[in-house]
Amino acid sequence: MKIKHSFAGSNVALITPMFDDGAVDYESLNNLIDFHIDSGTSSIVSVGTTGESATVGVKEHLKIIDHTIKYAARRIPIIAGTGANSTSEAIELTQEAKRLGADACLLVTPYYNKPTQEGLFQHYKLIAESVDIDQILYNVPGRTAVDMSVETISRLSKISNIIGIKDATGDLSVIKRLAKQCPEDFLLLTGDDATAIDFLLFGGHGGISVTANVTPKELQKAYLAAIAGNADLAKQANKVLENLHKNLFVEANPIPVKWALYKMGMCSVGIRLPLLELSNEYRSVIENDLKELNLI
Repeated sequence: MKIKHSFAGSNVALITPMFDDGAVDYESLNNLIDFHIDSGTSSIVSVGTTGESATVGVKEHLKIIDHTIKYAARRIPIIAGTGANSTSEAIELTQEAKRLGADACLLVTPYYNKPTQEGLFQHYKLIAESVDIDQILYNVPGRTAVDMSVETISRLSKISNIIGIKDATGDLSVIKRLAKQCPEDFLLLTGDDATAIDFLLFGGHGGISVTANVTPKELQKAYLAAIAGNADLAKQANKVLENLHKNLFVEANPIPVKWALYKMGMCSVGIRLPLLELSNEYRSVIENDLKELNLI
């Protein structure tokens, strides 16, 4: 099956590295971009949930995307996180991401204001009509308090520049229904690391992953095996990552993954309020996972 663009496989929901005072650490960001290029990651999602989109202002949000695109220099595709609970703000962010040279945009469902299904449809339809760039829907009801139905996703999948969905429900019945109701070339990406292999074996094309921040090569191996239908190899490759999939969510993402990368020497420990550094009780849990994977 021919899938649009090069987003099949493992795409990383990249952290935004920060110093202890919360300022963005652009040198560490450069090193992380190189790390993913060298590791064979399919694409980088810049300033999504894991990139702390909720605590960066609009100008800074766009500055991080701009820096990421310029430093990557077409060596790896960049998906810009441009979702918002205001349709006009999402359009503005998406327009700017296009101007900056993003390959696609990832748009989370509008959070907090709890739109109807028709409201969700009209929101995404207007963004797609307003900005001529490929767009990926993002459904994560655990964070947004709104769940986009399969029927709404199916309606939106008929719009030419809405090219896919990141489904972070963790409900494997959703992928089965999406595979039946959406066009064959509509990109089906998982946003749930714990169920990703089964999602791919049920017809998914890839994932946007938190775990990929830590083990990009290993995760890509597991994902590509699953996409190829090699269930045994995929599950074997994924087995050593199962604890990491689980433990990177012992506190709200990206708290644990930033701590993991800090312990690996990839960035400082900085994170922005209202998020805090990983609690003491969980630090040994993450460190043990990293030791088992020979990462520290």
